[in-house]
Amino acid sequence: MMVTGASLQKVGRAMLPFYMKIAANRRYAQRWSEAVIHTDLAEMGTLLSEIKTLAGVNNYATNGIGYFIFLPRKNSELYDVNGTTIPPGTVQFTFSTRAHRAIAAAVIPLYRRLAFDRSYAIRLAAAIRNNDAAAVRKAVRSVVVSPLLKSVTIEEVGIALLFRTPYSKYPYRNLIFQDTD
Repeated sequence: MMVTGASLQKVGRAMLPFYMKIAANRRYAQRWSEAVIHTDLAEMGTLLSEIKTLAGVNNYATNGIGYFIFLPRKNSELYDVNGTTIPPGTVQFTFSTRAHRAIAAAVIPLYRRLAFDRSYAIRLAAAIRNNDAAAVRKAVRSVVVSPLLKSVTIEEVGIALLFRTPYSKYPYRNLIFQDTD
C-alpha cells in the first residue's frame, strides 16, 4: 500500500463537496450525525447520494462514534478512506453535529488544496511515504489554520488530524488512510 498524490487528490475531490455541505447546511449535518449515532447505513447512503462526487459510493461505515467513506481505486483491491471519528474506547453512540460542522469548516481548505493543487498533493504524499512528520505537519497546518486543530500525525498509510472543539468533551479525528477490501 502506498499513498500517492493522485490518491490524495481523489480524496480531496470526492470529499470537498461533502465537507462544504456539512459546514453550510445545519439540517443535513444533523441528519448525518443522527445516522452515525444510530448506525443507519441506509440514511447515510441517502445523504451521500445528495453529494454528486459521492453518489456512486457504496462502501461506507459507522461505528456509532464516527464514519468512514471508502473510495475504491481503479483496478485494485485498495481503498482510499476518509472519515471523522471520536477515538475508539472513549464513548459510545455519540457524534456532535456542532463539532462535526466546526471540523468540516476547518478542513475545507485542506480538501480544496488536495483537490486542485497537484504539486501540493504530491508533496504531502511523499512526506507521508517518507514518514516525515515535520513536513506533513507543516503542509497540513499551512492550510488548516483553525485553533481547533491540536495535532497532525502520520498513521500507517495516511494522516490523522486531531481536533478539540468547545462543542464536545471528546476529541475528534479526521483521517485519510488506505485499506484493502
